[in-house]
Amino acid sequence: MLESFLDSGLYLVVDASALALLVFCAYKRSWKRLAAPWTYLLAFLLIDAVARRYFLYRYGISSGQYYYCYWLTDVALALGAFLMVCTFFHRACAQDAKMWRFLRLFLVFVFLLVLGITLLSLSRNIDKVYSRLIIDFQQNLYFSGLVLNTLLYIMMQQIETADDELNMLVCGMGLQFAGPAATFALRILTTPDNEFTKSLMVFLGPLCTLGMLLTWFYAVVKMPKPATARASRKLVPVMATSRRAA
Repeated sequence: MLESFLDSGLYLVVDASALALLVFCAYKRSWKRLAAPWTYLLAFLLIDAVARRYFLYRYGISSGQYYYCYWLTDVALALGAFLMVCTFFHRACAQDAKMWRFLRLFLVFVFLLVLGITLLSLSRNIDKVYSRLIIDFQQNLYFSGLVLNTLLYIMMQQIETADDELNMLVCGMGLQFAGPAATFALRILTTPDNEFTKSLMVFLGPLCTLGMLLTWFYAVVKMPKPATARASRKLVPVMATSRRAA
C-alpha cells in the first residue's frame, strides 16, 4: 500500500511540475522560443494526466482498454522524445546550414533503421504481432534517442555553442531517455518476477522525468537567452578592437 501511495504521489508531482513549467513559459512568453519542448510537455500532460487517468478510472488498471491506452501512448511519447532530439540538432546547427542538411539525412536514416529493425524482429515473433510491435519499436526509439542525444551533447562541446540554454535542455532530455532505457535493460537482464526489479522500474521512469523537468526549469529560469549569450560573447572582441583603434 505504501508503494502504491508513493507511486501515485510521484506521478502527481511529475504532472504538477510539467504544468508549472508550461504555465511559466506562457507567463514569460518564452513558449515561442521553446516551441518544441513546450509542445512535448503539453502532449505529455494530455497523455499522462488526462488520457491515461481517464482510462484508469473508467476501466481499471487490469482492463484491456487501459493496457492498450498505456502502451500506445507510451509509443507516442517515445516518438515525441525522438523528434525532440531532432529539433535540438536543428537548433544547434542554426548557423550552419550545410551541417544541418547532413544531420537531417542522418536522423532520417536512423529512424528508418529503427523501423527496419523493429519489423525484422516482428517477422520472428509473428504470433505476438501487436505486443512485439509496440514494445520493440518503443525500446528501439528510446535506445537510439539516448545515443543521438549523447552524440548531440558531444557535438555541442566540440563546436563550442553559445547556447547555454540548449545545453541544459539536452542534458534534461538525456535524463528522460535514461529512465526507459534502463527499464528495458532491466527487463532483459533480470527475471520478470524479481520484486526489486519491478519496484525499481515503477519509480525509475517518473524520477527521470522529474529530473528532466527540473533541469528544464533551471534552463528556462537561470540560463541566458541564446541571442543574449551570443551578443555578450561578441562584445569582448569588439571592445578590444575599439581600444586598439583609440
